[in-house]
Amino acid sequence: MSPLVPVTTNRIGAHLPLLQLLPDAHPYSWVRGGEGLVGWGEYASIRVSGKDRFDQVRTWWHQQLETFTVSNAVHGSGTGPVLFTSFSFDRNEESIAVIPKVIIGKKGENSWITWIGDVPQPVVPGNAPNFVNQSFDWHEGTLTEAQWESRVAQAIAKIDKSEIDKVVLARDLIATTAKEIDVRPILNSLAANYPSTWVFSVAGLVGATPELLLRLSRGMVTSRVLAGTIPKTGDDERDLALAGSLARSSKDLEEHEYAVRSVAEALEPFCSSTNVPEAPFVLHLANVMHLATDVTGALLESKHYVDAFALLNSLHPSAAVCGTPRNIAFDVIDEIEGMNRGRYAGPVGWIDARGDGELGIALRSGQVSGNEIRIFAGCGIVAGSDPAVELAESSAKFSAMKSAL
Repeated sequence: MSPLVPVTTNRIGAHLPLLQLLPDAHPYSWVRGGEGLVGWGEYASIRVSGKDRFDQVRTWWHQQLETFTVSNAVHGSGTGPVLFTSFSFDRNEESIAVIPKVIIGKKGENSWITWIGDVPQPVVPGNAPNFVNQSFDWHEGTLTEAQWESRVAQAIAKIDKSEIDKVVLARDLIATTAKEIDVRPILNSLAANYPSTWVFSVAGLVGATPELLLRLSRGMVTSRVLAGTIPKTGDDERDLALAGSLARSSKDLEEHEYAVRSVAEALEPFCSSTNVPEAPFVLHLANVMHLATDVTGALLESKHYVDAFALLNSLHPSAAVCGTPRNIAFDVIDEIEGMNRGRYAGPVGWIDARGDGELGIALRSGQVSGNEIRIFAGCGIVAGSDPAVELAESSAKFSAMKSAL
């Protein structure tokens, strides 16, 4: 029998902002407003696919945990051993889970470091790394703009025939540069420009998502639902008027209602009570505004252990990234989208040894591969959608990653 591997968590004092600590060009991050987790080095990883991909990762994670002996001086969610994970949108694509060698976390006034192995506590970097600016050349994605508008028109025709209520269609763009892409300056730029989003990096998938699919902490679950979007102009007075029109838009409110209902219904079997606000609020980001609703619930106290994996299995894919009814929408995406999403629009984030965690939907994101990055954007298509307007909305959503690059 192999000896158990030490995992140690200690408190640490003041340090650089989390995203400036990363000494590695292949980092792990889940950071919002300066709080969260970052990691580097790979202790172990797994790649899975299939309908049971959440269960496969859970089984592997529990097997890994059985090989650890944990010394945790901090406690609380995100301390001790932590798994970073990025699941595919489609069951047939590859999902990735990684246990970093070193993790640094921050929540409120508390900061901590966790490391794996019988080695001294790693030194926390004292200086931010210097980044080299890279210039990118842009190329068309899987479909041209005209081809994508045609796919949107096909979706609208299906909605008009009452085959489906809502379907989300995504598109991509490609950017290339001369050298291998370092994702750290991208992460820092996203955090600076979009402080209310969760800035993530897992195995080359990087982005800043405004949508929290799941937060599970001590039996309380939260999911932030976004659906219904309008681009910003940069003129405060004009944007305030646009926010008001978004909040009154029957098309956007209908799209939002579908998304909220799908999340509430997915959580209900696991919760003794759920809270769904009567009306959404308008979430202001640097490039767009969204209708947003925070759905919360208290987990049932039952004999059956409910963890983040079980909730993910029920929540994904939500109407916000798939459509309504969910199964039909998934088939329509498969039929007409014409693009492989990979891990875009899949769950991304972290899960700890207790089964608690925070996972968002991988939106406003790009997949890095060597000197190429493929960025994504999607739009919810409902009755009354217009292909040209949806194209403009997707372009506004691309701007987050474009400006970061």
